[in-house]
Amino acid sequence: MPPRLYLDAPLQDGAELTLPADASRHIQVLRLQPGNAVTLFNGQGGEWTASVTRMGRQDVDVRIEAHQACSRELPVAVSLALGMPANERMDALIEKATELGAVAVQPLHSARSVLRLQGERAERRRSHWQGVAQAAAEQSGRTTVPQITPVQNLADWLGSLSPEAADGERWLLSFAPDARPLSAWAGRLPQHITLLSGPEGGLDPKEEALARSRGFVPLSLGPRVLRADTAPLATLAGISVLCTVNL
Repeated sequence: MPPRLYLDAPLQDGAELTLPADASRHIQVLRLQPGNAVTLFNGQGGEWTASVTRMGRQDVDVRIEAHQACSRELPVAVSLALGMPANERMDALIEKATELGAVAVQPLHSARSVLRLQGERAERRRSHWQGVAQAAAEQSGRTTVPQITPVQNLADWLGSLSPEAADGERWLLSFAPDARPLSAWAGRLPQHITLLSGPEGGLDPKEEALARSRGFVPLSLGPRVLRADTAPLATLAGISVLCTVNL
């Protein structure tokens, strides 16, 4: 299978272009040669077959050959809002969430968060996570790259939302007695889901109450306590299964 590359640029049949530095380095590391095939996508729908035309010392030229109409996205647009897990778990979470089909990730500080990021450091991490998402999209065959939005405080983010979701549903991972199982949505998944998941230790009661006031419905994944980086991925996997059952 030819290597896949994401380009944040217009693409059209027959065009010739010089790849950006990161993409050029990727091609050089793979030791491709003129005439070798690559696949390009820009998140605007489908992908393009292309071939290497020149291997420079620091850049690579390709010729775009044909557009292929395809989509490997979930029929449900799932946006994740996450109390950021500590250490390197956020990297793995972003990678796997991309593979499982998330369309956006909102990193959040909450009362029990261990990881705290502000200012320039927060933006560096966000940029790094965007790169992780791009690499995962290239590897997994996705035709779009999830957007990793700037780090926010949970209360501020919830306060920016309307009291009710206008274009889908809002779910909150919770152990509350009234939390519903994911199977409750079998056969009636909405077109868009915003999934809120807490950090290590979960959300505190005030945060959960605030989320409910913004239209978040409690969702249960069962009696076991899952890690902060496991719970949203398990939910995404469950949604993928429900999408398959609903076809």
